[in-house]
Amino acid sequence: MKLIYSGTSPFVRKVSVMLLETGLDGRIEKETVAISPMKPGNVVPAANPLGKVPCLITDDGASIFDSRVITRYLDAQHSGTKLYPEDKTLWEILTLEAMADGMMDAAVLMSYERLLRTDAQKSAEWVEAQWLKISRALAHLEAHVAALEPLSMASIAVGATLGYLDLRHDDRGWRIIAPKLATWEAAFSKRPSMQATIPG
Repeated sequence: MKLIYSGTSPFVRKVSVMLLETGLDGRIEKETVAISPMKPGNVVPAANPLGKVPCLITDDGASIFDSRVITRYLDAQHSGTKLYPEDKTLWEILTLEAMADGMMDAAVLMSYERLLRTDAQKSAEWVEAQWLKISRALAHLEAHVAALEPLSMASIAVGATLGYLDLRHDDRGWRIIAPKLATWEAAFSKRPSMQATIPG
């Protein structure tokens, strides 16, 4: 299998952490790309018409994309403890993962606004609308920190999201909004899989 990725993407980090936690990392060839919405290159659109990473090419040549689809596929490939539990907690795990992915979307859009648009194009109101989504999600996670244990794709997705907030939006001070979540993150970020995937 081959993973097409960009090193600073929180969606890629989520998949990378999952690969390490499941022991699948050694089975994956990795191809790094440098892309932006305006310059997607040729490699990524050939694997994903949406021009987004990560993309997973399976051993039989099929292309799988969207990080949630990739992680569900990979979770079916290993024999250890599943990160998508097959019990009544599955729907909560999926919902929290979707929330984390939505936070990633909003945070990445905020980064694009700052990094890729001219001063004349930038909209402070639009940026604040994205941060409001993140703030509401942080408040929800603060009230549901217990659902992030034991390890699941929800906790991995949230960990990757909070890492991206630290990387790109540290000035926003998300820990002030969610102190209990910050305590959880301080411990979770010490996992070897998280340490090995710090963007750099």
